[in-house]
Amino acid sequence: MKTVSIAIALGMVAQSVGAIADEFDFGKFRDRQLFEHAEELFGIERPLSAASSISVSAATAEANPLSMVTLARGLRARVVSSQADLADHSDMLALWPDNINPTHLIVCNEQGLGFAGVQRVNIATGAVATILSGTTLCDPAHVTPWGTVIIAEENGASGRMFEILDPLNTTGVTINNIDNSTSDPTHVIYRPAVGRLSFEGVAIYPNGVMYYGDENRPSKGNGGGAYYKFIPTNLWGGGAPITNLNDSPLAYGQVYGLRLGKRNANTDYGHGTNIGLGVWVTIDNTDPNGVNLRAAAATYKLTGYYRPEDIDIDGKALTNGQVRFCANNTGNEAFDRAWGETICVTDGSMLDAATNAATPEVQYFVMGNRDFSMMDNIVFQPGRGNWVMHEDRDAVEMIGAGYPFNDSMWVCLEDGADADTLSDGCVRIATMNDFNTESTGGVFDASGKRFFFSLIHNVTGHGTILEVTGWK
Repeated sequence: MKTVSIAIALGMVAQSVGAIADEFDFGKFRDRQLFEHAEELFGIERPLSAASSISVSAATAEANPLSMVTLARGLRARVVSSQADLADHSDMLALWPDNINPTHLIVCNEQGLGFAGVQRVNIATGAVATILSGTTLCDPAHVTPWGTVIIAEENGASGRMFEILDPLNTTGVTINNIDNSTSDPTHVIYRPAVGRLSFEGVAIYPNGVMYYGDENRPSKGNGGGAYYKFIPTNLWGGGAPITNLNDSPLAYGQVYGLRLGKRNANTDYGHGTNIGLGVWVTIDNTDPNGVNLRAAAATYKLTGYYRPEDIDIDGKALTNGQVRFCANNTGNEAFDRAWGETICVTDGSMLDAATNAATPEVQYFVMGNRDFSMMDNIVFQPGRGNWVMHEDRDAVEMIGAGYPFNDSMWVCLEDGADADTLSDGCVRIATMNDFNTESTGGVFDASGKRFFFSLIHNVTGHGTILEVTGWK
């Protein structure tokens, strides 16, 4: 819990509570304290009090891409790239070669066949080049601890993961969607060992243990999307980046699925058990084409969530050798008022995680509401230890129902020493000024003071990537 000097304010409240008990709203008081102490808690001067209700024209956005976003006071943005050849659905971003001194962004394009699948963007110049094509709905992109890039598809039960070697010198590769081969297998290769599902959230630990979710919604009784763990046969022990994709820890390994409910010999699982302790269930992933993990979720009765989205690693826990990651489940704002949630998962130490010696635990971290709903991407902020989250609202569908029109970005405090497991509070740090777009793919550099994100499917008809600075 962040320590803030609010004793005087609380004293004033205590003196007046007896007289105005029916009028005092402690929740609003708490929110005011988040605003008043934003610099100490979040490193910004002043959060935004509401989402934008305007939508700029294509001409305005083309002339000034920054017009599509309003930032909290103290933050400032610059355009990394908004070129015509930057893919319209530029989604998640990876900093290359690392998050210390990045020179490029590796960008997934969430469009279908016939479009660029993965591009690289020069951070200094904005120049764009296409690394590969042939993907369908490319979404996550991450740099691995052994110096490659993984990208994957948000494509239902058919989604695949590919690994890229030397992305700055790999250009124009094509994927054969019949046999999953590539035109340059030395530099781009399919990874069937991790299985197939609708990829979005992926968290890779330094030893190669990887967690990921299936972006699936409940339907006619199915449990929604499950979470998985991949343990490489050959864990990564560190050292120089690999120079041959055959040496990647992702080449071989075992997949496990998360099933909560340990009561009565691990049988207290099913609808209604979405938090608490559980087990990792071994899944047969020997299919050379990649096991259908969505089907496996039903077979193995894995715990399901409403559209698992992005995942990020808790950097503070990792510093202490512990596994904790947080993940967003969007829910369904428009039709069911299921406003989404953030969960956090612990899995013991890194050694425990690699040997399945720990008991996994899931607890709620952020519960959505009318104003902050359908959380999508999530990123841990180094240094401060806060969490930045993007929205993917059904805003246009909800106009007239009291919902904000445009998507926002929020920053949330870590949980403190209080009794619950929830964030100690969130504030809005950005809002979009374009009904068409959402922010996505946010990633911090190692300092926690440079933040890159994409404005996906915005009004210009091409991609836009921004860099935000100004955190104190």
